[in-house]
Amino acid sequence: MANTGIGVSFDPNDMTSWYFRELSRAEATRLLLNETESGVFLVRDSKTITGDYVLCVREDDRVSHYIINRVVSADGAIRYRIGDQLFADMPALLAFYRLHYLDTTPLVRPLPQALAKVAAPPPQQPHQVLELVIAKFDFSGNDADDLPFRRGERLMVINRDEEQWWTARNSLGRTGSIPVPYVQRILDPSGLPYPAAEALSHVGDPPSPPAAPAGKLARTNMQRTLPALARVKQPRVPNAYDKTALKLEEGDIIKVTKININGQWEGELNGKIGHFPFTCVEFLDENTTS
Repeated sequence: MANTGIGVSFDPNDMTSWYFRELSRAEATRLLLNETESGVFLVRDSKTITGDYVLCVREDDRVSHYIINRVVSADGAIRYRIGDQLFADMPALLAFYRLHYLDTTPLVRPLPQALAKVAAPPPQQPHQVLELVIAKFDFSGNDADDLPFRRGERLMVINRDEEQWWTARNSLGRTGSIPVPYVQRILDPSGLPYPAAEALSHVGDPPSPPAAPAGKLARTNMQRTLPALARVKQPRVPNAYDKTALKLEEGDIIKVTKININGQWEGELNGKIGHFPFTCVEFLDENTTS
C-alpha cells in the first residue's frame, strides 16, 4: 500500500483537521478502510474514559486504535500518554508520530473531515452469520462499540471488519466488536464451520465445566497474578522505530508485568522493559503437567 513516507507535512496544531470528537470506533474503522494510503489518521473521544482520546490509523490492511491517556500530575500539569511515551500536548504527540512509526507507518495526513459529514454508511442488510466462535478469555469491553463476553460464551461472527477485530452477536441479540485473539472458531463434527441456519442453536453460554482438579484451578490470563513468567513460543523482531517494543526469541523467558486488554502486554526481558503481543508467549504453568 502506498505511503509517501516519514516527514509528510500536516499541521498538528490544526485541531479542526484531525479531531473527530464523538465518532464511534466502527465508523472510524469504516472511513479509514476506505482510504488507500497507510498513515491516514484521525483522533476521536474515548467512549470508555471521559477526557481520554483514541488515535485511529490506517496501517496496511487494517485500522489500529491507540488509546491516548490524559494524565494529570501532582502539580496539576496535563500530559498525554500513548504507550510508554508522554507528551506535553496533543500536537506534540502527533508531531512525534509524523516522524516515527507507530507499528507499520508514521502519521501521513488526517482523514478529510468532510468524509465524516457526508459519507453515509451502506444500507443496513440482514446480518449473515459467518461462523461461530467461543471465548477463550473474559472481555469486559474497552469502548462503547465493544461486545463484552465471558470465557466459554459462544458468539456469532457477522462481519470480519479487521484482522484483529470482528463484529459479533451474542445470544441476547446484542452486537459489537470483539478482539479476535480472545476467541476461537467452533467447528461441527466434520471439522467445518456450522451452517448459518444452525448457528442460533449453538449460541450462548455452554454448560458449566467440570471442576478443575486440585492444584490445577483454571484462571484466565486477565485474572492472573502478576508479575508472572512466560516462555516465548513465537519469535518477533519489532519495528526499528519502536524503541519500547521487545525483541523476542523462541525459548526466552520473559517476566510479564502488565496485561492490557488490547493484546499488547508489558514485561521485562534481559533487563529491558517494553511491550509485546500476547500471542507470542505462553505462561510457564500452562504447560506444566502434574
